[in-house]
Amino acid sequence: MHTWEIPNLDKTYILGVLERLLQTPSPSGYCMEAMKVVEEEAAKLGYTVASTPKGNGIITIEGESAEGGTLGLSAHVDTLGAMVRSIKGSGMIRFTPVGGYMMHSVEGEYCRIHTRDGRSYEGTVLSSKPSVHVYTDARDFKREEANMEIRIDEVVKSKEDVEKLGIAVGDFISWDPRTRIFPNGLVKSRHLDDKASVAALFGVLEWLKREGKKPSRTVKIIISTYEEVGHGSSHIPSDITEMLAIDMGALGDDLSATEYDVSICAKDSSGPYDYNMTTKLIELARKAQIPYAVDIYPHYGSDASAALHGGSNIRAALIGPGVHASHSMERTHADAIVNTGALIALYMREA
Repeated sequence: MHTWEIPNLDKTYILGVLERLLQTPSPSGYCMEAMKVVEEEAAKLGYTVASTPKGNGIITIEGESAEGGTLGLSAHVDTLGAMVRSIKGSGMIRFTPVGGYMMHSVEGEYCRIHTRDGRSYEGTVLSSKPSVHVYTDARDFKREEANMEIRIDEVVKSKEDVEKLGIAVGDFISWDPRTRIFPNGLVKSRHLDDKASVAALFGVLEWLKREGKKPSRTVKIIISTYEEVGHGSSHIPSDITEMLAIDMGALGDDLSATEYDVSICAKDSSGPYDYNMTTKLIELARKAQIPYAVDIYPHYGSDASAALHGGSNIRAALIGPGVHASHSMERTHADAIVNTGALIALYMREA
């Protein structure tokens, strides 16, 4: 079997898909609009997205051979966010987190409250002691769920005023992504975890169509909608024997990857990934001269680990673009996203 040259993925296309996804709110459990974007973009390329009962999407790419089992590729479109926990008598909203993040990473953030009848209201996340001019302990006040609230940008003075807007307990809350894409290739935004990886997969799909290429065997791309809460791809199609999760690479402390690298994870909190798959990914990156680093993620789980915990009898590995300040004000580089797509494409050919 011959190998492909390093794929020429379309960076402009990838960044366009990424920006559209980032501007579409999708906290875990509220991914309907983001999945519409996925379906529309797939349709432009001639692919169909099959929906699972819990809202994941599956795109099937027929391979050159029906042998060898199906390769699963996964990335998640769901993000961090919150839900309305209660409405205070003052008209402030108390919220409960969706996904794991530090409370001080969202303090001062603009957000939107999405009602179940389709309305949307803007607000700001604040500590319940938001001013140093008023509260002696404002600086030291602990940033935890009980001490945080959302100020709605509507004329409300009571719980009843808020309820008249249609806002209720259980409504979803999304963070303003604050996306910036710079001419030097740097991309900063909330929710690069994991929309950068979804965009990389679309870059691969666009390249396959443009070049008339096929993977060596059938590939099923899973776009999951509950990864941030732990069970995104806990159930996968039974014909998948090997799964490559595409998710952001963790950076910092004694880790080696940067925002400019493809991060290859050898082990995360769920344990080590498959030895042979990880080795193959390292070899492919090295031969193609793709900037990469192998790292251990101490506080991390992926769709592949969810599939393993869900009982899937598969081999699994994990790669993704290096993302700085994950679950906070994230940043990566376009080269890391594009090169992640290139490594995926190379693996699809050789797997």
